[in-house]
Amino acid sequence: MSEPTANTRPFAHLHIHTEYSLLDGACRIDQLMERVKECGQTAIACTDHGVMYGCVQFYKAAKKAGIKPIIGCEVYVARRTRFDKVHGVDKEPYHLVLLCENEAGYRNLSYMVSLGFTEGFYNRPRVDMDLLREHHEGLIALSACLAGRIPQAIMQEDLDAAEQAAREYAEIFGPEHFYLELQDHGIPEQRTVNGQIRKLADKLGLPLVVTNDAHYLRKSDAKMQDVLLCIQTGKTVDDPNRMKFETEEFYLKSEEELRSLFPDVPEAFENTVQIAERCNVEFTFGKYFLPEFKLPEGVTSLSYLKQLCREGFDELYGTAHPEYMQQLEYEIDMIEKMGFTDYFLIVWDFVRFAKSAGIPVGPGRGSAAGSMVTYCLHITEIDPMKYGLYFERFLNPARVTMPDIDMDFGDTRRGEVVDYVRQKYGEDHVAQIVTFGTMAARAAIRDVGRVMNFTFAETDAVAKLVPTTLHITLKDALKQSSQLRQMYDGDARVKELVDTAMALEGMPRNTSTHAAGVVITKLPVYNYVPLATNDGTIVTEYTMTTLEELGLLKMDFLGLRNITVIDDAIRDIRKTEPDFSMSRVTDNDPKVMDMLTQGRTAGVFQMESTGMTGVCMGLKPQSIEDLSIIVAAYRPGPMESIPRLIACKQDPSLVKYKHPMLKPILSVTYGCILYQEQVIEIFRKLAGYSLGQADMVRRAMSKKKAKDIEKERGAFIRGDASRNITGCVANGIPEQTAEAIYNEMYDFANYAFNKAHSVCYAVIAYQTAWFKCYYPREYMAALMTSVLGSSVKISEYISECRAMGIALLPPDINESNDNFTVVPGGIRFGLAAIKNIGRGFIQKVMNEREQGGKFTSLEDFASRMYGTDLNKRALENLIKAGACDSFGLNRAQMLRIYELVLDAAASRKNKNIDGQMGLFDLLSGEDSAAVMPAVQVPDIPEMSVQEKMNLEKQTTGLYLSGHPMDEYRPLLRGMDVVPIGEILECFENGDETYQDEQIVNIAGIVEAIKMKTTRSGSMMAYVTVEDDTGSMELLTFSTILNQYGSLLYENAAVILNGRISVRDEKPPQMVVNRVMQIGDMKDLDAAQTARQAAAQAHTVYLKIENSGQESAKKVLPILKMFPGRARAVIYFADTGARMGGACALDERMLQELREQLGEKNVVVK
Repeated sequence: MSEPTANTRPFAHLHIHTEYSLLDGACRIDQLMERVKECGQTAIACTDHGVMYGCVQFYKAAKKAGIKPIIGCEVYVARRTRFDKVHGVDKEPYHLVLLCENEAGYRNLSYMVSLGFTEGFYNRPRVDMDLLREHHEGLIALSACLAGRIPQAIMQEDLDAAEQAAREYAEIFGPEHFYLELQDHGIPEQRTVNGQIRKLADKLGLPLVVTNDAHYLRKSDAKMQDVLLCIQTGKTVDDPNRMKFETEEFYLKSEEELRSLFPDVPEAFENTVQIAERCNVEFTFGKYFLPEFKLPEGVTSLSYLKQLCREGFDELYGTAHPEYMQQLEYEIDMIEKMGFTDYFLIVWDFVRFAKSAGIPVGPGRGSAAGSMVTYCLHITEIDPMKYGLYFERFLNPARVTMPDIDMDFGDTRRGEVVDYVRQKYGEDHVAQIVTFGTMAARAAIRDVGRVMNFTFAETDAVAKLVPTTLHITLKDALKQSSQLRQMYDGDARVKELVDTAMALEGMPRNTSTHAAGVVITKLPVYNYVPLATNDGTIVTEYTMTTLEELGLLKMDFLGLRNITVIDDAIRDIRKTEPDFSMSRVTDNDPKVMDMLTQGRTAGVFQMESTGMTGVCMGLKPQSIEDLSIIVAAYRPGPMESIPRLIACKQDPSLVKYKHPMLKPILSVTYGCILYQEQVIEIFRKLAGYSLGQADMVRRAMSKKKAKDIEKERGAFIRGDASRNITGCVANGIPEQTAEAIYNEMYDFANYAFNKAHSVCYAVIAYQTAWFKCYYPREYMAALMTSVLGSSVKISEYISECRAMGIALLPPDINESNDNFTVVPGGIRFGLAAIKNIGRGFIQKVMNEREQGGKFTSLEDFASRMYGTDLNKRALENLIKAGACDSFGLNRAQMLRIYELVLDAAASRKNKNIDGQMGLFDLLSGEDSAAVMPAVQVPDIPEMSVQEKMNLEKQTTGLYLSGHPMDEYRPLLRGMDVVPIGEILECFENGDETYQDEQIVNIAGIVEAIKMKTTRSGSMMAYVTVEDDTGSMELLTFSTILNQYGSLLYENAAVILNGRISVRDEKPPQMVVNRVMQIGDMKDLDAAQTARQAAAQAHTVYLKIENSGQESAKKVLPILKMFPGRARAVIYFADTGARMGGACALDERMLQELREQLGEKNVVVK
């Protein structure tokens, strides 16, 4: 450790770049304080480039370590004004370090950094001299690095300009608030600059300060920071033209190292200490800064909240449940004591606006549905008394925290609610919230591998060895993956790759905008937090968690597609049933539940994944409570209880309770602890805890706080008089039984789900199922409209429509609207699906149809729509998509004449405009279409089905009149070919049917081929293949390309064998092993085809004697090793539960299963 020299106080670093100087700074906040202590220093500044993203995190880390935090920023100062943005003139702004002396300085810095983004952004966020003049109060300025205005002038040998800049800064900030920086990183120019800086200081009487512009913590980190810059700039470490720091001296140096560089300026070191002492910004946590709700005259917030709640109560309950009024009054009293009355009024107001504007609003989300106040205010639509939900799970008097009401709005109109809030509270009082994309373990390896010149295959091989566990670190991956550890220990290049990635993982690499978060403030937002912009959207520079800690009102305005679907379906239903309302949707309809039990879950919210469908079929739901169980149980952890849940529901005699007092609490979940509310109720009913006390223990259990958990064990069993807890024993429960109950709660508390949330989602699931059951065409039309941008989902729902007997009709210029439309014959494709057809033009088509009747011919259509957005490309695409088929001509004929038809329409219109119509024409009374010059229609045959489908695909992205794979399906039976959509859906839903690196067969049509030259000079191809369920990108490397390249061309029908490859957040790809044209299969040995078809027809039955036996855990992995289309049925003898699956009937698989389960327990029929 380096100690400060005698008779001096510890030097303070005032120019530091943390990881929030994105992909440039590498002083990681979590390690920075350790390094500061190591250097014997007691204060440290945070001065990231142009931003304040990390200030609060930095502040908390420093305070925790006993280090004094100094809040600042190295701002970019525009060379002219922040409004000047001329290329080549304004691109490279000057640097200037600003440090906050007090709260006024923080507010001014926050304001200027905000305007740097909202007004001055040009390549970087820029402030200007005008802003500095107006908002300098409370700030200390340092002249910055070589990119500062003064050093730049010195390097250009313009000493007058340097002096003028120094005088100007000193005038703005005051001579005691502006310091000239001395730096020495071994760069020759710095020594020249330092000499002139010292002369300026003497001449102008300005103080000096020593800094080191630290971008990383230790000298050994220089290489890691070089890699970071290469990631930012897209370069490799061996590129001589890459952006690179000139030396390896930009680290957090000890005072001793710096004094050796500047031995004769002790005052420059002392000044750092004085600045540190002067900078005293404190963040306040836990104090709330709620915006004021504008009240009607003559009421207070409390009286108005009471009035609204009582009106809602009377509307919902009438005189039915007077006892519920006590709960309502209790909640209002708690809300008032906590100081949150305005919060509830604010939420009530924007929800009221949304409903009055016809914007779909969800029934609720999260723990807010447990509140009688939110129910009576119509913020939520879930009766908390009906479902046994607790207010204390939402707002706990024992733990005062800001309420968290998240709202679902229709995804297409969510923005209108945000706009309303902006108008109500002011544009500058509302902002969206930043999020940071970080380098996760696999992503870090891929980024570093590219920079270090590893080939794609080499990097992929290492990255794939990192387990896919959520939030896993490389350190943990090396412990868990023996293959990764072996490669790490045995290959020096891999070790360097992993070590470098480990140094970078978790660092923020980019910003984005939180999908739903919005902050609303009493004063303009920049008074509390700095702002930035993301793609034009104004966002806070602090994350959602930090905003909550600072006491700001944060809300989630979520866009939920499914409630838009319900709203669109209702709008369609009302075309034939004008009086339809949601009151028709009665709870627990047996017909709806039967549909779900049969596994017809496609398009049903939360229920449509393969796994959820299986649980539906097993549990056989009969109520919304049952659907809530499915939502809560189908997650890691509780999933292990699903077989028991299913068995106990089907056979109530299997339900066992450790004590009779548990029955009323757990009967709704068939004896299993599933909900957080059940844990709370057990504490309350069995041991005498208050609701607030019980929720505190539940939270401690879920967070695995061992000390608190053990303390509460005694209170739960034997009581705690100091807290008025009676305990189980005093309530007649044997100590041993109480101990067992406590242990079971502890095991389940980490996985227990918020019942309020699962009920909310169960209600939406039920509503979507109800509409699918009773209004299938309207619902499916709305559903397909909602996923128009996803060919996979559209294909899936088209297949579901066919299974439901609903005809899918191609677009039609006389029947289609913009979206999918219900017509007497089925569902008609919308015109918006056709490329180059805008919604404005579609609206004009619909208006013209309504006013002038249906279009009778191509000529009639061209004439009546001439002068709108109808051009040759648009008409061509309408014909290709089949939208003009009703005109009586085939598509080949229309494609031959459409240009002539448009020209004739144009000629006719121009003739009218020029006044060249004759008297006979005017007197004839015929319309323009009737007198249009006739276009001769050629007598040519219609194009082939394949040609029509190709044109449909070209213009809509979909095959409308069939699919090219239709003719090949008989050939593919028994070939263990996996539908592409099934693989995509598996990874999208987190199902485990298919896994990374698994070998599968797929078949489809080659849609596109993109060739690429690798770094080694060989060729590879990205091939897109589509079947009738979805499309997938295939990676075809040089050896495979050389062998099978002749089979891969556009529109080729192929069967491919390869391994699934999953890269981070991307859709799964396939690395191709073999390719065969499907047509070649006609020549396969008939016996082989017959054997495969026979295997397909069989089912393997597996019996597991005890669900807890070790071999039971191996069954599913074995089945997954042999993917196929044969059925597998697994029967658990001890619980009676059954599970379904799929596999290939491979003898090796059967032998392995017999070894695990016994010969008699593996049967093929």
